[in-house]
Amino acid sequence: MLVKVFGAAVQGIHAKLITIEVNCSRGIRFSLVGLPDASVKEGHERIISALQVSGFTVPHQQIVINMSPADIRKEGSAYDLPLAIGILAASGSSLPFANLSHYILMGELSLDGSILPVKGALSMAVMAKENGFKGLILPVENAREAAVIDGVDIYGIGKIGDVVRFFTDKYRPEPTKVDIYGEFFKDQTNFEFDFSDVKGQETVKRALEVAAAGGHNILMVGPPGSGKSMMAKRLPSILPPLNLEEALETTKIHSVAGKIEGETSLITHRPFRSPHHTISDVAMVGGGAYPQPGEISLAHNGVLFLDELPEFSRNVLEVLRQPLEDRKITISRTKFTVDYPASFMLVAAMNPCPCGYYNHPDKECICAPGAIQKYWNKISGPLLDRIDIQVESVPVSFEKLSDPAPGEKSCDIRKRVVKARDIQALRFKDVEGIYCNAQMTSKMLRKYAAPDKAGLMLLKTAMEKLSLSARAYDRILKVARTIADLESSNRILPHHLAEAINYRNLDRGRWGGGI
Repeated sequence: MLVKVFGAAVQGIHAKLITIEVNCSRGIRFSLVGLPDASVKEGHERIISALQVSGFTVPHQQIVINMSPADIRKEGSAYDLPLAIGILAASGSSLPFANLSHYILMGELSLDGSILPVKGALSMAVMAKENGFKGLILPVENAREAAVIDGVDIYGIGKIGDVVRFFTDKYRPEPTKVDIYGEFFKDQTNFEFDFSDVKGQETVKRALEVAAAGGHNILMVGPPGSGKSMMAKRLPSILPPLNLEEALETTKIHSVAGKIEGETSLITHRPFRSPHHTISDVAMVGGGAYPQPGEISLAHNGVLFLDELPEFSRNVLEVLRQPLEDRKITISRTKFTVDYPASFMLVAAMNPCPCGYYNHPDKECICAPGAIQKYWNKISGPLLDRIDIQVESVPVSFEKLSDPAPGEKSCDIRKRVVKARDIQALRFKDVEGIYCNAQMTSKMLRKYAAPDKAGLMLLKTAMEKLSLSARAYDRILKVARTIADLESSNRILPHHLAEAINYRNLDRGRWGGGI
């Protein structure tokens, strides 16, 4: 008897429909074709145990299973459930299976018949809706994650016996429902860290506000204990809130990577990823034998924080250059190519020298001659060129640390940031793929960030004195445009340019090359 069951294969952040054809006939052979990997083939043993423990008779017949389309590699143990249901339905058992063609099934089977969680549930729900399926049957743990998609019924079921009863009309649970707007607005303004905890550092806080307002990359350089990491962790609290489309896209990436935790159904805060400096280049950008999103994709629509920047491998830092420009990463394999989005803010922190105290007002630097130059040479010029804002973090005095008065709250800074982003949204409303000043092209700079005559003279002086590159010139204009937006100014004035030039600290020869 021939039966068709439907599953899904996740490639990148999208899912594709997989048709599982099961034919049972006389004989004792088991064949599984359609480019399955080893974990899919091993599912045969899990399926037999799960069916036996659950009280079902395993058919002693020749079983041929084809997973179509055959040119897409089927990976992982999530195909256990559709394979098991297909075998039962095709075996000619007395169970009257109905409506199999209306549902997509995915789930890993435990030996006792329990259905274990899978990755990419949200992508599967999107695909099920696009292909006109009535519903999606998933493990209980994945139900809320998939239920944010309207128009398709999501059933979270914990045992294979309940799935069989579902298709024999003996068990009909209520579909999982999620109030997507309630989830979206819940805790959107609640953050663990707030800028009111930061004492002093007004220059760095201003630089972070400008970076948040325009989506600019930023590097903080300063001695240990000056608050670089502390301020970086508070950056998400002043970024504009995610819109629903961004929240769904971010959730989809984390779903594919298996990073959705507990009862979370929708990611409502911008991601903050802070990988350790021992990370590999594959873990950073994504890839592997079976490609998975890397840290830059998990930070999509959020912040990628690299603490102790020179301690990262040179290869890891260099692979960031292309994603910083293109805001996506393309991973190519022999038979397929996967694109992962990677539109993130790069926030980096480092010490000015190996000992950390070069240029410190009170402590003496003990680094050997040439050590500081070698330390800075770990970061390439092209990468530094892609960092719009470079700012110095200085030690905080005792008077400021002991001041009981709280600093400005994140919610107040966020209002100014959101106002500036609203100006940019209106400016770029007719331009696809451009949402903030940091994404402007050179052509757009000439249209929206052209300085006046006095500003041009200031820029010329800065270019000649600091030997700035053409890319640095563009970065200054982008930052100046953001500073003007924070002041609701249509024109870029000289003092906007002066502040933007001041954020090119590494071009001033104070560290590394200037020693």
